Amino acid sequence: MSSTPMIKPAARTVASTQSEMTELVLPNDTNTLGNLLGGRLMHFIDLTAAMAAYRHSRAYIVTAAMDHIDFVHPVHLGDLVTLKSSVNRAFSTSMEVGVKVWAENTQTGEALHVASAYLVFVAIDKNGRPVRVPQLVPETANEQRRYADALLRREHREAESARRHLERHAAAASDTTTAQEP
Repeated sequence: MSSTPMIKPAARTVASTQSEMTELVLPNDTNTLGNLLGGRLMHFIDLTAAMAAYRHSRAYIVTAAMDHIDFVHPVHLGDLVTLKSSVNRAFSTSMEVGVKVWAENTQTGEALHVASAYLVFVAIDKNGRPVRVPQLVPETANEQRRYADALLRREHREAESARRHLERHAAAASDTTTAQEP
């Protein structure tokens, strides 16, 4: 064993981050109608996205945001749920990961796109401090489109975060003013 620390590459491809997970929907995963619970699907999405983020960063990672999720169709008891993820874009210490979900009817073999989501992960060291991640190299036209779209989503997230910050600051100032009135 070498005591030299592993040096991270300057860049990784989208293909090197791809992850896939398949789960069988069991009774404990469903609601009273026999459909997969949304929270359970979100858990599967988070796990699959984390796999892609780990593969890209080769560091500890934490989920910073589930930016967007679309539940397109219900998933039924007994279906196979297949989730596929890959890093869309790497920033300095964070990564956006896209996840697409399909449900397969185990009796007919019919597969249907049922959900899509975008998550943001931050790479950290063992003390919880953010660490740099390798750049991402999009190779195909689809990867390049997803790479560009990820920047737009990041700009939207940052603008929304700034708006909420200002709103909280204004509310706090209003509360202080109201408390001082006779």
